[in-house]
Amino acid sequence: MITRRRFTSAAMLAAAAAALPRNASAQEKPDQPQSAAEPFALHYIVASCMYGTAPLAEIVPEVPKTGARFLEIWDRPHGSQREQIDAMGEEAFAALLAEHDVQLGSFTCFRQGIFQMQPEMQVVRRLGGDMVICNSGGPTKLSGDALKSAVRDFAEKLRPHVAAAERIGVILGVENHGNSLIQSADSQRMLLDAIDSPHLGIALAPYHLPQDPEQIARLIRQLGPRLVHFQAWQHGNGCHRPMPKAEELLQMPGRGPLDFEPLLAALEEIGYTGRTEIFMHPTPRGVPILDSTAAVTAEINRARHYLEQSHQ
Repeated sequence: MITRRRFTSAAMLAAAAAALPRNASAQEKPDQPQSAAEPFALHYIVASCMYGTAPLAEIVPEVPKTGARFLEIWDRPHGSQREQIDAMGEEAFAALLAEHDVQLGSFTCFRQGIFQMQPEMQVVRRLGGDMVICNSGGPTKLSGDALKSAVRDFAEKLRPHVAAAERIGVILGVENHGNSLIQSADSQRMLLDAIDSPHLGIALAPYHLPQDPEQIARLIRQLGPRLVHFQAWQHGNGCHRPMPKAEELLQMPGRGPLDFEPLLAALEEIGYTGRTEIFMHPTPRGVPILDSTAAVTAEINRARHYLEQSHQ
């Protein structure tokens, strides 16, 4: 009898690649809302950096415990799991995912910059994932004609990378990161108007927007099928200075003041079938959000229960 550990590396990667249609199915037909016969539900993905720089062998078994099927890989300084994949090899990582019935969803990697993501697209695709996420970078704090011009120039530079995403079979998600060109609702809409492709969308982080739930909900409705990733993450007291853990955790759903109910209603209204990531940043980066792996998993579950109760 052939065991999983005796699979050849080619077989393991083939199995991972075969998972891609399941990963991407929610994105391949973004204009098709969930069936009216099916109740709306969030599909969860776990960010590896929530566990700091813990080894993948410790993180992957936690994913199903959080009610998620998908894992998102982060690199330094937020986590080290992208570097761990390089160290262990893609075959070993694919085997670890298969062992625990977890699928790769996406990479969020800021180290290369958005114009250097094509190699990451290839790795994600080989491992069965369907998305790479990065921020746009500067310039920042523009408005009016200056913003329109900067977004137009950025879109022209981005076009070949969107074309590469289409060839490879993945989605390029642009996070509306703070202090970046594509941060505001206006800049997000401008970018999507400039490049009409299902392989480019917004990875929405409410943390980086004014903390008005109705405004965020309105943006979700405007993004519609171009919303490709949703971070359940609020600003709270921020994440750029040391503070007591109770204050730091105000970024999590159900702890800080942001009411997620209008956001969830908007997600249902657009028939959102992408993935939802319960998220926060610790200070300093690279540490887990709580002191133990079990505590991190429990906190993700607490936030998940809040989201689900908010939508009832």
